[in-house]
Formats: sequence, C-alpha cells, structure tokens
Amino acid sequence: MDIVTPDICDDHPEVLVVEPGFRNYGGVDAFGGEIVTVKCFEDNSIVKEQVALPGHGKVMVVDGGGSKRAALLGDMLAEKAAENGWAGLVIYGCIRDVDVIGKTTLGVQALGTHPRKTDKRGIGDLNVPVTFGGVTFQPGHYVYADNNGIVVSEKKLPG
Repeated sequence: MDIVTPDICDDHPEVLVVEPGFRNYGGVDAFGGEIVTVKCFEDNSIVKEQVALPGHGKVMVVDGGGSKRAALLGDMLAEKAAENGWAGLVIYGCIRDVDVIGKTTLGVQALGTHPRKTDKRGIGDLNVPVTFGGVTFQPGHYVYADNNGIVVSEKKLPG
C-alpha cells in the first residue's frame, strides 16, 4: 500500500486524524500497520521487550505521556525493531540517536529528541487503549503515517 495520508483522508473520511506535533525521524517516511500499544512513562522496558519480538509489519504506538525528559527509543532498539519486521513506531515522547535512526529501515514518528535514555524499571502496560493527539489508539486497529500526519482506522485499509 502506498501510504499518503491526505489520500487516505479523502477516500476514508471516517479515519481519525492525530493532532499535529509529530515529526518523521525514521529511514522510512511512510508506514502503517496493525497497532500494538505500549503505555509507559520515562521507562522503555516494555518497548525493549516488544522490539525483540517478531513485528509482522505492525506499528508500535507508545504513549510516553508526552515526556520530553528522556528518550523512549534509541538506535539499538530501532535496529532491533527493523530486524524483527516492525513497520514502525509512533512515540508520544522523545527519541535519541536520530542520525542512525534516520538510516534505519523503519518508520519512526515522535514529538522530539532528547539525549538521555530512560531508566529500566519494568513499568508499563502492553496492549491497552492509549489516548494522545486527540485520538484513542486501540490494539488491533490500524495506523498510517507519513510526512503529512498520522491517521487511525478501525479496519485495515485496502491497497
């Protein structure tokens, strides 16, 4: 599927559109897939666990509470996600190692960058509904992202 979010919005007016504020950092500008959610705050333990598992073209949506005090994704986790077949990550928080992530075959959208890594306390939730940017992301729904924005659909879109 060629992912062009304006075309998706035109063809599928029922999709939800995430409020602006995210930036594309990955080596793949347009990506989409079934949603897997992680809810965590300044602790990327569950993100680390999930990128080590087969992604099967899915997109990890990480609700980091919008924190800009630490990075929830760095180069090693991004490379592991790409190796394991994840289509991308949408992070409501920060990432680091952006120069390497920009060369990784992975879609990554985040609010910004921060050089500090998170603590690993094993705290967070997997596959729970998460809400940010005016949209609730449900595990099993679909997300599509490109340089124009991020949209969410209850069903997989044709193409």
